[in-house]
Amino acid sequence: MEWSKAKTIISKNQEVSEELKNENEYKIIEAIILARKEKNLSKKELADLIGTKQSYITKLENGNYHPSIEFLNKIAMSEISATNPLQ
Repeated sequence: MEWSKAKTIISKNQEVSEELKNENEYKIIEAIILARKEKNLSKKELADLIGTKQSYITKLENGNYHPSIEFLNKIAMSEISATNPLQ
């Protein structure tokens, strides 16, 4: 079965539909964790780089914090991001 057809069938289930919406959120969190680890940064060091508390990084990585676009932009522009145009 093709993914598009499976997604249509799955989306009819409210609970499953919500999980599909969260898929991109999990991908973003995973990318942040991987980038942080590739740069050998602790959560505290990343927090210091972007001017926030370690607890926010921990909550983000655990999926318990829904950051603003501004917060995600700070991470994207930090030294952990491979796409940072300022590096």
